[in-house]
Amino acid sequence: MKKIGITTTVPAEVLMAAGYTPVDLNNLFITSDDYSKYIDIAERDGFPKSLCAWIKGIYGACIENDIDEIIGVTEGDCSNTKSLLEVLKLRGIKIHQFSFPHSHKKEDIETEIRRFMDCFGVKLEQVEDMRKKLGSIRDLAEKIDHLTYSCGKATGFENHLYQVSLSDFDGDMSLFESTLEKAVDDISSRQPVHKKLRLGYIGVPPMTGDIYEFVENFNAGFVYNEVQREFAFPRAKYADDIFTQYYDYTYPYDMDFRLVDIKKQISERKIDALIHYTQAFCHRAVEDMVLKQKLDIPILNVEGDKLNSLDSRTKLRIEAFLDMLLDLKEIRI
Repeated sequence: MKKIGITTTVPAEVLMAAGYTPVDLNNLFITSDDYSKYIDIAERDGFPKSLCAWIKGIYGACIENDIDEIIGVTEGDCSNTKSLLEVLKLRGIKIHQFSFPHSHKKEDIETEIRRFMDCFGVKLEQVEDMRKKLGSIRDLAEKIDHLTYSCGKATGFENHLYQVSLSDFDGDMSLFESTLEKAVDDISSRQPVHKKLRLGYIGVPPMTGDIYEFVENFNAGFVYNEVQREFAFPRAKYADDIFTQYYDYTYPYDMDFRLVDIKKQISERKIDALIHYTQAFCHRAVEDMVLKQKLDIPILNVEGDKLNSLDSRTKLRIEAFLDMLLDLKEIRI
């Protein structure tokens, strides 16, 4: 199947029904052994230093891995994607656009998905058939999520990794399904580990993947990954069709819509505090103000930039935050 790059989660059902293999350029970038080379490629070609590292990484990954066709989400994700697509077009890459309408009206979402299907020459019946096949894989990710927050057997990083990979099914749907089946079996056989502090991670997936292991040094663990969980479409099986599925997808829409599910998960998972990750030079950093106003729970904002590991200052801030929470919990007990 022909590979096609994506800048974030899009209706993979449409692409796979059309015979494409979606490749999430974010994952291609951040999992590279030498991820910084992709940023260097972008800056060498003229991208400014004062631009989000993800955009530069996506560009570099696209160029370095000979991706010749790409879908960019120009509404409902990064505000810089439109400019990125213009530059990639200059490099001879075939460009497609997809939007999650700001109106968040179901009829507008249906119109956009139908346009997307027409673009790739597939019918609704083909897309729904593929949606059913992908549903069984998403069910496995939901089991890993349950093994994290309910059973204490999966780690926060495993929860993050397997769910975030559902944006493109790791480039091979069948192989990834086998990987998830094995992971569910292995994790289920473990003894549970219950940390004193139950944390939620909200915001875009991190550049600094070591944040999951770092918090475990302080009797804490992540039992909720907001956006990664949305990439896994946990409510897809309740959706009547693909239009409803992408209407219920919270990530691209306004904060009030996202907050409904965040509040629900805080309650169901008995979360003590949240760490809100934002990326330097990203407009989503402003959302931290809204979260702290509308959520009655301790929140620490952590900002990442080019590094794929936590710096000393950020580690110190997280440690102080967790120490305070542990002290407060002891006092309450």
